[in-house]
Amino acid sequence: MTAKTKGRIRHVAMSVADPWETAAFYKDALGLEEVAEIDGELAEGVFLTDGVVNLALLHFKTDEASQGTGKDFVGLHHIGFWVDDVIQTGADVRAAGAKWIMGDPNNPHGYEIKHLDLSGVIFDIAAHGWAGSQKNPGMPDNQVHMNPHRRLAKFDARREAAQRAQDARSAKVPEPV
Repeated sequence: MTAKTKGRIRHVAMSVADPWETAAFYKDALGLEEVAEIDGELAEGVFLTDGVVNLALLHFKTDEASQGTGKDFVGLHHIGFWVDDVIQTGADVRAAGAKWIMGDPNNPHGYEIKHLDLSGVIFDIAAHGWAGSQKNPGMPDNQVHMNPHRRLAKFDARREAAQRAQDARSAKVPEPV
């Protein structure tokens, strides 16, 4: 039996109505850094980072693409674990009771392999991390996922409108409670 390695939480994905509006909020409110935008088959969105963990803000295109939550669901969608060996870890999580739902469980270099835990919560495993994430910060064996700083021109107007709306919200001084 091979020794189990520790998975590291390095990715949190939220399903949101407007990824750019949500990104503008988290950048303004908490200083997160934008690392990429995506327009994939399943979702469009924005990736942010705190320098260790990737925060994916996604708007799913269809109910099927949402992997069971529904395209209009808003909230925590899934968490991702950076693991040393996706094939072995996948076998371990399925042996422990997880249900495989997406991704090639036999491809060690695939993007993500998604599962449902015992409560039906989606989680994924990957051997490469996510944009803006670090595997073992401060350790000699640390790995840093590349930070592409990719922006898609097709989203310029949405990004700018979201930033204007966030600037207007920030200009209002909230009353202390």
